[in-house]
Amino acid sequence: MAAYAAVTAAYWAFMLTDGALRMLVLLHFHTLGFSPVQLAYLFVLYEVAGMATNLSAGWIAARFGLTSTLYAGLGLQVVALVALAQLDPGWQVATSVAFVMAVQGLSGVAKDLAKMASKSAVKLLAPKEGDGLFRWVALLTGSKNAVKGLGFLLGAGLLATAGFAWATLAMAAVLAVILVAVLLAMPAGLPRGRKGAKFSEVFSKSANINWLSAARVFLFGARDVWFVVGIPVYFYAVLSDGSEAGNRAAFFLIGSFMAVWIILYGSVQAAAPRLLQAARRNEAQLIAAARTWAAVLALVPAALAAAVLVAGAPAPWLTAVLVAGLLVFGGLFAVNSALHSYLILAFSKEERVTMDVGFYYMANAGGRLLGTVLSGLTYQVGGVPACLGTAAVMVALSALAAGRLDGRPQSGIRA
Repeated sequence: MAAYAAVTAAYWAFMLTDGALRMLVLLHFHTLGFSPVQLAYLFVLYEVAGMATNLSAGWIAARFGLTSTLYAGLGLQVVALVALAQLDPGWQVATSVAFVMAVQGLSGVAKDLAKMASKSAVKLLAPKEGDGLFRWVALLTGSKNAVKGLGFLLGAGLLATAGFAWATLAMAAVLAVILVAVLLAMPAGLPRGRKGAKFSEVFSKSANINWLSAARVFLFGARDVWFVVGIPVYFYAVLSDGSEAGNRAAFFLIGSFMAVWIILYGSVQAAAPRLLQAARRNEAQLIAAARTWAAVLALVPAALAAAVLVAGAPAPWLTAVLVAGLLVFGGLFAVNSALHSYLILAFSKEERVTMDVGFYYMANAGGRLLGTVLSGLTYQVGGVPACLGTAAVMVALSALAAGRLDGRPQSGIRA
């Protein structure tokens, strides 16, 4: 329990800064006149770095230990925050984009080192009886996302009150203090690594892990295709009158919506084992549930895209429908995500859990990269309807991939 608490606390601290940083970068550069595609570019290297990091992080953790991987993630995030504070408003747009992309790439490496270490630790520390594994991974993932939601609100608030540079420096200082505290207080109990770990072990030979990873690509692509650029920029256009006071009010409202969405997402994730009655169901039944919940989720963005097309132009009722509909999407998305997070650990063997989790989260980062790029492109080409329509197609593809999962006993799962 002490090791689990320490890992969770470190992960919470990291995700608070991660959420805040995303809002800081998005809103700050939008006010500087960046187009939707340019805004998407700012996050591209973040996701590319996440893919590369996750592919190698499993091997790094297996070779050097989970705690070393977690410390490296926290330390790199401190460096990224300090570097971002050095951004000069007088730079040319191309220079600013290149610099922020590079720093965001470093932050992407940091995040996925910390995430992989934290998620793998649950497999090793969670009780094996009943739905213990599902409950523990849902608790870690759900609480992390609730904290990240608070980070969205924190980032918008800091931008409106302290400004971009001071906000990033303040977060770097707090995270550095937490890193030192974790270094001093981390109890024993997590693997220290094994010298014989080979990088080639990262690639899974399990059909279930590969299909689950494919489902994850499309699930997270479906979220980020509207979440990263489309909806925040749309809400900014609707809520701000262009004045400094109007911008400040829009920042708080957008940050509040994003925070509420992520907190709702995290809360439903944490409650997913109870919602799904996981204690009474075996893994084969939960695999079937993953297919069903993805199919239901696809209906929400499709309906919202139709509503925007029918409205024809921004209107108060449409904004209310989008807010309500995206919150419904968040709840359903959380159940899907919780099922995936449980199944990857259920499919993995303890001796290669870091490898399988790293490969799976490489797919997760790939989905976010796909969604990030498409978010800017689809919004610029077709506005919110194009973002939401693309999301519906991607969720449907996720459901198809989940339909290929095998729940029979010979697949290595308890039936």
